[in-house]
Amino acid sequence: MHWHAAVQALIHHPLFGVGVTLAAFQLAQLAYDKTRWVFLQPVLLAMLLIIGVLLLCGISYAEYNKSAQWLTVLLGPATVALAVPLSLNLGRIRELFAPILLTLVVAGIVATALGILLAWLFGIDRMILMTLAPKSVTSPIAMLVAEQIGGVAALAAVFVMITGILGAIFGPQLLSLFRVRNAAARGMALGLTAHAVGTAQALQEGEECGAFAALAMSLMGVMTAVLLPLAVGLLAF
Repeated sequence: MHWHAAVQALIHHPLFGVGVTLAAFQLAQLAYDKTRWVFLQPVLLAMLLIIGVLLLCGISYAEYNKSAQWLTVLLGPATVALAVPLSLNLGRIRELFAPILLTLVVAGIVATALGILLAWLFGIDRMILMTLAPKSVTSPIAMLVAEQIGGVAALAAVFVMITGILGAIFGPQLLSLFRVRNAAARGMALGLTAHAVGTAQALQEGEECGAFAALAMSLMGVMTAVLLPLAVGLLAF
């Protein structure tokens, strides 16, 4: 009985969610570093481990989310910290300013339009199309944009997560397959298509790759937030 009470006290501790999340990610990162197997992508594996722990302990998502809220608070400072690799590679970014803008416009439009086109060809209704449209940007922006253009914010977050994980798993392999070895190009591709998860993957490849991924992720978010609602409004008109 004493052991049961101790376990219950641990499970329902206010910081249990923080501990489980950090432990799951560290284990997932260790497994990936040891094997380099693409399907052991740390975010995906950590998510599965956390789900398993919650089911095993009988903890609801609401309780877990409440106990892990401190990690959500730290997302802001973590995002701001991406300015460090950007600052260290500022000269390189200035050197490639024109190609960066061209890549942003072309790849951003293609990534958004291709996803909508494929969904439309499969006969998906308009609400899901609008939810899928901002899939290549970070969750806060995607959820806001999805609501503005007639989509579902909660479902948009799911599409963003799936996009990021798939991009981090298959993106580096596809870039290597097509012999894209330039760090700046690889970073731009991962940041544009796989947002924060892709940026995390790019940072593992190197500082320059991570810097360009962070830049691409930021610019893609701004462009989507500004231009996608405008484009949808003009097409509806």
